[in-house]
Amino acid sequence: MKTGILLLTAVVCMIFAPANRTQTKSGADAFPPPGFHHLHLNSVNPDAAIEFYMRQFPSTTKANVAGFPALKAGKVYVLFTKVGTPPPIEPQTAIWHFGWHVVDVRKNLAIYKERKEVKLLPLYTTEEEGSVLVSSDTWPGTGGLLGLTKAQIAEAKATGVKPLGGAGFAYLQGPDRAIVEYQGDMPVERFNHVHMFQEDPICAQLWYQRHLNAPVSQPAGQTQHTEADCKVERSERSWPALEKEGMIRQPSAGVLFDDVAMNWYARQGDRPLVSTRGHLADHIALSVSNLDAWIAKLRAEGVTFLEQPYKFGDTRAVMIEGPSHEALELVEIK
Repeated sequence: MKTGILLLTAVVCMIFAPANRTQTKSGADAFPPPGFHHLHLNSVNPDAAIEFYMRQFPSTTKANVAGFPALKAGKVYVLFTKVGTPPPIEPQTAIWHFGWHVVDVRKNLAIYKERKEVKLLPLYTTEEEGSVLVSSDTWPGTGGLLGLTKAQIAEAKATGVKPLGGAGFAYLQGPDRAIVEYQGDMPVERFNHVHMFQEDPICAQLWYQRHLNAPVSQPAGQTQHTEADCKVERSERSWPALEKEGMIRQPSAGVLFDDVAMNWYARQGDRPLVSTRGHLADHIALSVSNLDAWIAKLRAEGVTFLEQPYKFGDTRAVMIEGPSHEALELVEIK
């Protein structure tokens, strides 16, 4: 009788035992998304570049990370490697530009207009003529998109649509011919994105979700795709745009690492994107807590390794390649 009671008790305890005692961690638990660690630039004069960014974005400070001169922007960094000649910006790589949220975009614009070291980049409003320095000074986009096609511009003109004014996005040229976006009006100034191109944006998003467990940064409600149908037809060009010929804005996609967005459009020209290594924006670095586990995971998934594990200051790192030849560094931060 006592034996039966003890057996029954043991069975009940097994049934109601806490799940974490009887189950292993899921893949998502074992590999939480990496954090955003830094953007790594090549520069002919890192110290001058850092001083430039500190002046234009006063929330930033000078730092040193793993022996590299660096710009500290909140919890993330921009690192610099000194090179002997201007780093190339062509052919186009997957990394297009990077940018900050600012508290008052028009106040920043007024300040930049007074600074001789700042070159403001125009946003073209049509293919033929016209430009503005802040996106909200031209016709507003429609359907959740940032620009209007030729037909939509003609309709906006015919119906008397007016610019919204106020907050918007704008660009300046940074050191080494970097394209730098500043966007407002936001609660605080912070480094908030790296804008990219991809050969197939939605396929690239699926790659980042599968291999890096990255959260998606695109709005909810968009059409869901799989690897079988992720190659999507490209849209007409629209304006405003940094190039007179306009911008292909669909398909678009992106992911988040911490609070830094990595959003992308389709490649704009006919030439394939080339490797980021050695270019102005050399690579993007993400932080992980268990580098060996990530290496094993990514190798098993067939991800391309550009560099095997190496010393990075007092820790280690490894370099992999993303879907459009972007170099991605994984830095171990315990």
